[in-house]
Amino acid sequence: MERAHLPLRTFGRTRSRTLRSRPAALLAELLPGLATPTAPFDPRTIAPGASEVWLEIGFGGGEHLCAQAARRPDVLLLGAEPFVNGVASALGHIDRSALGNVRIHAGDGRELMAALPDASIDRLFLLFPDPWPKLRHHKRRLIGVEFIAQAARVMRPAAVLRFVTDWADYAGWTLERFAAAAADFRWTAGRADDWRVAPADHFPTRYERKQLGDCAPIWLEFERV
Repeated sequence: MERAHLPLRTFGRTRSRTLRSRPAALLAELLPGLATPTAPFDPRTIAPGASEVWLEIGFGGGEHLCAQAARRPDVLLLGAEPFVNGVASALGHIDRSALGNVRIHAGDGRELMAALPDASIDRLFLLFPDPWPKLRHHKRRLIGVEFIAQAARVMRPAAVLRFVTDWADYAGWTLERFAAAAADFRWTAGRADDWRVAPADHFPTRYERKQLGDCAPIWLEFERV
């Protein structure tokens, strides 16, 4: 069934400093061959032999996205990022490591999700999304009723969504909203302190190392039920 696709407003910056010649060349020459389709598509048609399909929304400079792709060449990694300089950075990682299992959407991650079929994603990463800490800006936060419903639609049963933040308020906000979606997701914490410990397969990001939040990273994982 065809789904309505309303224009999305992307908050936050989409471009910073002027790109140097090499990143600009990567955007012009490499990105077209790695860009996800603009129309609805099945990711399995991109990589029919992939064992799984993973999605990272807001991949920043691409450090985590590309490290996961290098670690798991059997998995197709889809990444979405509206910040042009971040996309160029990710393309640099892809080029240097000759990664053939990454596809990029240079735009809002919700656009990419809307183009995916039901139950097509095996893992979803949301690492340090913009916390919008001011109360009047909370409505800009990615985690909300509509996003959670869309995540539930595209994720397979037993697929895991990993959310990480270094803002305590955003962690509480996220737990509240996923608790309200208990019919679709369950928090997978097995011990009281699970949220303090980075999973073994995590790769630190450049943002993470800056420690810009108001607390140590909080790790939350939710399983599609």
